Amino acid sequence: MRNQGNVVESLFSSGLMDPFARAITYLRVSVTDRCDFRCVYCMSEDMAFLPKRDLLTLEELDRICSAFVDRGVRKLRITGGEPLVRRDIMTLFGSLSRHLDSGALDELTVTTNGSQLARHARDLAACGVKRVNVSIDTLDPDKFRAITRWGDLTKVLQGLDAAQNAGLKVKINTVALKGVNEDEIESLLAWAHGRGMDLTLIEVMPLGEIDGQRIDQFLPLSQVRARLAARYELEDLADRTGGPARYVRVKETGGRLGFITPLTHNFCESCNRVRLTCTGQLFMCLGQEDAADLRAPVRASESNELLDRAIVEAIARKPKGHDFIIDRRHARPALSRHMSVTGG
Repeated sequence: MRNQGNVVESLFSSGLMDPFARAITYLRVSVTDRCDFRCVYCMSEDMAFLPKRDLLTLEELDRICSAFVDRGVRKLRITGGEPLVRRDIMTLFGSLSRHLDSGALDELTVTTNGSQLARHARDLAACGVKRVNVSIDTLDPDKFRAITRWGDLTKVLQGLDAAQNAGLKVKINTVALKGVNEDEIESLLAWAHGRGMDLTLIEVMPLGEIDGQRIDQFLPLSQVRARLAARYELEDLADRTGGPARYVRVKETGGRLGFITPLTHNFCESCNRVRLTCTGQLFMCLGQEDAADLRAPVRASESNELLDRAIVEAIARKPKGHDFIIDRRHARPALSRHMSVTGG
């Protein structure tokens, strides 16, 4: 590895390049840790959320995102928790859209549970958002309620209609859960592709204390792919959307199917992203605890000099990969923080 001091100095005169020569062009931004669902693999039912005073303001979020865009980030993904439950969140989308207008940003997008899409879809499209990721793990209303605890599938499906009517391209994200939805994957595939939507399957990630054990939830996608390959003709694709998914074309449906496999086949070698939490902590790796505080430099000065220094010093210590593992002996998560805190 190169000397960290040299890495920091080179970052000040160029775009963001980590110690392993990976250009950092993708920032995922959590705007809130709150969510109107309590998905069984993501949260405990009785969650304690952060006090509002600890959150970055929308103006601070804009300032940090813009600092990353100035240093070569080409894609911003707004996440949560559930991002669309944050008060006045469309103000942030509207402000960040200026980077799309200038050509400095290639894509502004959002990951959502879909509960608020019917209300916000047209406004998102007006702000230059072209596509959204919507998390749906089942098409069975009762099972959907059981997985999300508080979710209403009908409301989410209305959100999908609104998104597509507004011209947004939709990708469905489905967490593969052993004994829960593994028998639905083929029907989810047919449904998504029948509506012109990509489907991405995701292995459950060992983040945060939940009610129950992840060893009971974990379904290796290597097994799922083998099962699908016995029924469908799957053509490997070189397509990349900026994230970790590896894609295939399903010949019988004509649609794309993605696999995100942090446990059975990690995607660290091509990692181009970092994650900003709603409190201003920058995580250089989803699967590591190391984080840099960006809230303090933002609040210490109206100039971006301290913020820029904190960003480049953080990127200079981005690790090569994560340490995700399902701990079968102690039945505990790899990391104590919840996915809703990190932002997906």
